[in-house]
Amino acid sequence: LAIAVVLWSLVASEPELSTFAVVGVEYKNLPEGLEISSDLVSSLRLELRGPSGALRGLGEGGMRPEVILDMSGVEPGERTFEIGDGNVKLPRGVWQVSAMPPAVRFRFERSQTRTVEIKPRFTNDQDNGYAVAQTVVSPKTVEIAGPASRVAKVSTALADAIDIPARAGTFEYQVNAYLEDAQVRFVEVPQVTVTVTVKKK
Repeated sequence: LAIAVVLWSLVASEPELSTFAVVGVEYKNLPEGLEISSDLVSSLRLELRGPSGALRGLGEGGMRPEVILDMSGVEPGERTFEIGDGNVKLPRGVWQVSAMPPAVRFRFERSQTRTVEIKPRFTNDQDNGYAVAQTVVSPKTVEIAGPASRVAKVSTALADAIDIPARAGTFEYQVNAYLEDAQVRFVEVPQVTVTVTVKKK
């Protein structure tokens, strides 16, 4: 009992302090068939208050604060989420004073898929005396998915740029493809083979 009283007195005598912490944002329960089409929020800034010992221990031993946004029940359109007690996970004894921003808004759309061509790209073909005579890309197309409005704006997937060699011949390259819109993705990541025939200018 005496030890418990001593420990309680030490905790009770700790000064209360405030601090700012940048915390990660997690998303859960997004309904199937829906996508977030607005820019995603990966972190927020919280003003936190609590005993000095608890604030010093933030991020240690699984005590990292985080914001968890529950997307259950959302429908196509806009939805605002307040950043407060219901979605902020904090260590015991620490509470939220404010959040910056205090709320986040997302736009939700139906998912869509479509097929687009894979476009090869080349560098240094203007100044080394050689030029591309023929190009074969395999596969020629790839399936993409994402929010309907963003998918509609994607016309091609881009292959990593290839340096044109300073000699004539046919060359084969294994490259990656990518999409310029980070919220549009490949249904299956393609393995792209680009076969290039180079000739002297």
